[in-house]
Amino acid sequence: MDFLPEAIEAYVAQHTEKEPALLAELNHETWEKVLIPRMLSGHIQGRILSMFSHMINPKNILEIGTYTGYSALCFAEGLQAGGKIHTIDINEELEPMVSRYIDKAGLKDTIMNHVGDAMEIIPKLTETFDLVFIDADKTNYSNYFDLVIDKVRPGGYIIADNVLWSGKVVDEAENNDPDTAALKAYCTKIHQDDRVQDVLFPVRDGLMVARKK
Repeated sequence: MDFLPEAIEAYVAQHTEKEPALLAELNHETWEKVLIPRMLSGHIQGRILSMFSHMINPKNILEIGTYTGYSALCFAEGLQAGGKIHTIDINEELEPMVSRYIDKAGLKDTIMNHVGDAMEIIPKLTETFDLVFIDADKTNYSNYFDLVIDKVRPGGYIIADNVLWSGKVVDEAENNDPDTAALKAYCTKIHQDDRVQDVLFPVRDGLMVARKK
């Protein structure tokens, strides 16, 4: 579902920082070779994630849901010197492509690419995170939040993608869909949690941004 008219989308793209060449290459290869390429953050959202990272200037980032590595590379742009990104994905078939682009970016010592179940990997991570990005299986969003909230420093951020779910979250006919129900429950959970300040950004498919108080 497109939330903005095509002409407005084009205008936004024209007045947004150009997509870096390596990310444009990854964008193209993802659409050419990978299933469900719409999962990619893409130019506009990628520049937003880069901007968030520059604003927060994080030391440690946790990403749940690597896909082809596009968003991790965007977040790396605002990382502090010596900072680290832990990114997790269960799809081992994409790991060679992710690693190849991490190497191309010169970030193999910066981005730690974990392949496996995030529910099992997250508890083993000992870092305190400045920024967490959730973009994985929707039914576990609330579980991921519960796993990471105590690992985020006060003033740190948890950003969840796809929370508008192509508009299904406001479509009563979709209430029985597990993913839709899980995303609605997640947004309600965050909004009612006194430990965070929340804003739902209607960007692309929706970004729920929560700042830990």
